Amino acid sequence: MYRNVSNIIGENYCRLGTCVSRDKILPRNQINFPCANRRRILAKFYHSKHGVYGYKPKTYKKYYEVSRESLTSRAKYSNFYRLVTAYREHGHKQASIDPISLQTPSPSPELNLNKFGLNGDEKVSFQGILNAKQTEGSVNVALSILRKVYAGPIGVEFSYLETEEEREWFAQNFEEVYMEALDRDTKRAIVTEMLKSQALDKFLAIKFVTFKRYGGEGAESMMAFFHEFFKQATAAKLDHIVMCMPHRGRLNFLTGMLRFPPKKLFHKLRGFAEFPEDVKATGDVTSHFTSSVDLSFDQRNLHVTMLYNPSHLEAVNPVSMGKTRGVMQAVGDGAYSRGQDLAWSDKVLNLQVHGDAAYAGQGVNQESLALHAAPHFEIGGSVHLIVNNQLGFTTPADRGRSSRYCTDIAKSISAPVLHVNGDDPEMVVRATRLACRYQRKFRKDVFVDMNCFRRWGHNELDDPTFTNPAIYKIIQTRKSVPDKYAEELIKAEIMTTDEAKSIVSEHTAWLAESLRQVDNYVPEPVYFGGRWSEMSQAQASVSKWNTGVDVDLLRFIASKSVQCQELEIHPHLLKSHVEARLNKVSDGLKIDWATAEALAFGSLLHEGYNVRISGQDVGRGTFSHRHAMLVDQSTGDIHIPLNSMTETQTGKLELANSILSEEAVLGFEYGLSIASPSTLAIWEAQFGDFFNGAQIIIDTFVSSGEVKWMISSGLTMLLPHGYDGAGPEHSSCRMERFLQLTDSNEDRPDGDDVNMQLANPTTPAQYFHLLRRQMVRNFRKPLIVVAPKILIRHSAATSSMTDMETGTSFVNVIGDTTVNPAEVKKVILVSGKHYYALNKHREILEAKDVAIVRLESICPFPVLEILEEVRRFKRARTFIWSQEEPQNMGAWSFVKPRFENLCGRQLKYSGRRAMAAPATGVGQVHQQEAREVIVKPFTMA
Repeated sequence: MYRNVSNIIGENYCRLGTCVSRDKILPRNQINFPCANRRRILAKFYHSKHGVYGYKPKTYKKYYEVSRESLTSRAKYSNFYRLVTAYREHGHKQASIDPISLQTPSPSPELNLNKFGLNGDEKVSFQGILNAKQTEGSVNVALSILRKVYAGPIGVEFSYLETEEEREWFAQNFEEVYMEALDRDTKRAIVTEMLKSQALDKFLAIKFVTFKRYGGEGAESMMAFFHEFFKQATAAKLDHIVMCMPHRGRLNFLTGMLRFPPKKLFHKLRGFAEFPEDVKATGDVTSHFTSSVDLSFDQRNLHVTMLYNPSHLEAVNPVSMGKTRGVMQAVGDGAYSRGQDLAWSDKVLNLQVHGDAAYAGQGVNQESLALHAAPHFEIGGSVHLIVNNQLGFTTPADRGRSSRYCTDIAKSISAPVLHVNGDDPEMVVRATRLACRYQRKFRKDVFVDMNCFRRWGHNELDDPTFTNPAIYKIIQTRKSVPDKYAEELIKAEIMTTDEAKSIVSEHTAWLAESLRQVDNYVPEPVYFGGRWSEMSQAQASVSKWNTGVDVDLLRFIASKSVQCQELEIHPHLLKSHVEARLNKVSDGLKIDWATAEALAFGSLLHEGYNVRISGQDVGRGTFSHRHAMLVDQSTGDIHIPLNSMTETQTGKLELANSILSEEAVLGFEYGLSIASPSTLAIWEAQFGDFFNGAQIIIDTFVSSGEVKWMISSGLTMLLPHGYDGAGPEHSSCRMERFLQLTDSNEDRPDGDDVNMQLANPTTPAQYFHLLRRQMVRNFRKPLIVVAPKILIRHSAATSSMTDMETGTSFVNVIGDTTVNPAEVKKVILVSGKHYYALNKHREILEAKDVAIVRLESICPFPVLEILEEVRRFKRARTFIWSQEEPQNMGAWSFVKPRFENLCGRQLKYSGRRAMAAPATGVGQVHQQEAREVIVKPFTMA
C-alpha cells in the first residue's frame, strides 16, 4: 500500500512563496536561501521573551498590597492577629477530619491562648483580621469562630503558599465559603448520587457475589465532590475535563454520573469481551473501564473523558496530564491559542483522583508534580481528590508513610490542601468549591483530601479484621454515609422518606433491567471517532508507504532549518552547524543524522502535522547534534527556525526540554500521543539505558494499551545505543526487553498489526523515512528507534537527498550490493552501527565471499525481504547473526527462532558472551571485546 504524498506537496507548493509556485518549481540556483552571516529579517521568529510555540511566559500582575486599613487594624490588635494566624497555620492539627478516629486530636500547643497575651473577654476588632459577619467581638467569640472554621470538619494547609496574595485570598475565601449555605437543590442532588452509588454496590453484592468490585462504600461522599466539581467547571465555562481515577468507587461513578451503560459492565461480568470479535484486543478488567461523555449542568455542556488506567496505582497521572495538554493543543488553549490571550486551562482542565497510600508511596507523583509548571508541560494546574481510605491494602496510615498527611508532597509545589471529613458531604462540597475557585483564580494545583473509610477490605472478599480489628469494630457498627445524610435531609424536611426510598428502588430497577438486556447485548464498534475518525486499526498484512519528498522542497526546508537572521549565534555553531548544513544542502550529499531529522520534521510541519520532541536537553541534543533551537548569545532569546519556514504554515515544532525524569515524562508524552493522530510525539532518552526508569509506562501503556483498551498511540521513542566503552549504563537501550514485549510470532510472518515496532536504522535517510511513516500511515503504532551515538557524525553513515526524494520509503532490509552473489559463501546478518565496523574489517580482509545484510526493521520481522536477499546467495552455507551486545541481550533471542523457522536456515551466533551487566566498565576489556566481536564472524565456519 502506498500513499502518494507528492499530491500533497504539489497542492501546497503555493505556500512556499520564495521557493516554489504551484505551476513551477524554481531551479535550485534561484531559490532564495538565507545567508548565515547576513542580518536580514525574512521571517517571524518566536523569541523567548515572548515565548516559543507551546510556551508563554507568565505575566506578573501588579504588586499585591494588603489594604492600609487592614494593616492598621493588624498593628493595633497584633496579638489577636497572631492568634488568628496561628489557627490558620495550625488549626488543621485539631480538625475533626477522621470519621473513624479512635481518639480525639491532641491539643495543639501553638493554639494555646496564653501565648498571645489575650484574655477571653477582651474586645477586639475583626476588621482586616478575621472574615466574619460581625466587625468586632470578644476573643471568646473569635475563638468560637476560629475553632468552628479551622478545627472543624475541614482542616486547611495554605500558610506556605508562595505569595501574600494567595495566602490572603485563601484565608478570606475559606472563611466565607465555610459559612455559605447550600441550596436545597444541591443537597438533593448529592444525596441522590450517593444513594445511587450505594444501590449499585448492594446490587452487585447480590447478583455477582464473588465479584471484586472495589466499591465506593464508605467513600460515597466522593459523589458530592464530583457533582460540585462539574458545576464549578461549567460555571467557569470550561469545555473539557480530562480525568484519571483508581479502582476505588470507579464503577459507582461510571454507571452513575458518567452514564456508563451498566449492561456493558454486566456483559463483562458474565465472562464476555467488551470489544467486538473482529478487532485485535485482549480487553481489561472492569475496574479499568472508562467513559467519555457530554454532561450538562446549568444548561451548559461539559465533555468529560476518564482515561483507562492499569493496576499500577498513580501511573496514569502523568498520562492524564499529557492527554490534557494534547487536547489543549487541539482546541487552542493557553500558549497554543492563535491570536487569543488565553491562559492555560481556559478550556480544558485536568482532574486527578488518587488513593491515600499510593499517593504517599509512589514516586511518579513527585515527578508529576515537578512537571506542573515546567515550560511545555504546564497545563494550568490540576485539581486533585484524595479518596483517603486511611489504609493501604491492609496497612494503616501510621505505618504507610512518614509524614502527617498523605498529601504532604503537595507542599513541594506550594499547593494548598483541604482535608475534609468524608462523613459530612456538605463540607465536601464546600471544600470542592473553594478548591475549584482557587484553581480558577491562580491556575495552580490544589488538593482535596477526603478522609473516609473502606467498609470492606481491600476488596469485598477480603477480611480486614485480620489486621485492623479496632477500626473495623467502629465501621461495622455505624450507619452508611448515604443513609446517614438522607436521614439528616429528611429531618430537615428537604426530602421525604418515600423520596429517598424511591431513588434507591428506581435505580435498582434500572440496574435489573440492564442486567436482563445482557443476553441481547453486542459490543459496539467504538474504535475510532472524533479527531481519530480518519484512522483505522492496522491490518495483519504488510503495507508500504511512500514517505519521500520532492528534493527542492527538502532543500528549502534544510535551508530554513538554520535560518538565523538577527541572531548572534555561537561561532562554533555558525561554522559546524549552520554553514555546514547549507553546504550539504547545496550539493545534496553527505546528509547527516541531524539534517535528515530536520528534513523529516520540516516536511511534516509543511504538510500540517505538528511535531513534539521531549526529553532532557532535546533542543540541543545529548550529543550536541540537533540544535533545533538556536540561542542568541547576547540576549538568551530562543529561536526555533522550523516554525517560521513560511508565514502560512500550520504545523509547528515543539521542543520540550524536560525535567530529569523518565516515568512521568514518558507517561506525559504517551498521554499527548493518544490525544490526536496529528501530532508526532517523540520522547528521547538522554541515553537509551535510562528508559527503564519508565518501565511501568512501557509495560502497561505503550506496549499493551491498544490491545487492552483499543487506544492507538504513535509515540516514538529514541533510545541512543551503542557499545563504545561508556560502561554498563551508557551502552545499551536493552532492545531485547522491547522485543520481548511485542506480540510478534516466531512461526508466522508479522503484519502491520504487531503491537510495537522496533527499528535499528543505519542511515540518516532510513531515520527520515521512519519518522515520516509514523504520520503518513492511516494507523498509529508505537515506534522504538535504536538511535545512534557515534553514527551521528560517522563519515560513512550519511545519505543523499535522492535517498529521500519522492518515491522512496523505509527499507526493512538493506542488502549487500558490494559483492558478487555467486562468490558469497557466508552471510552475516547485522543491525545498527555494528555494520560499519564489520564492513570496514571486511575491506581490510578483502573478503569477497562474505555478504553483510542489514536488518533495519527488527519488529515487524521482515521475513519476505530477508528471504529475497539470502536467496541471492545460492552458494552460501553459513549464516551468522553478529551483534555487539551480550548473547542474552540484543536481538539474538528474537531473530534466531524467526530466521530458522521462517527462512529455513540455521543461524549461528557471534557476539559478546552472556553477561549480567550490559557492558564492561574496564577500558582494556572493552577494547578486547570490541575486536573480538568484529573479527569472530569472519573466522566462523
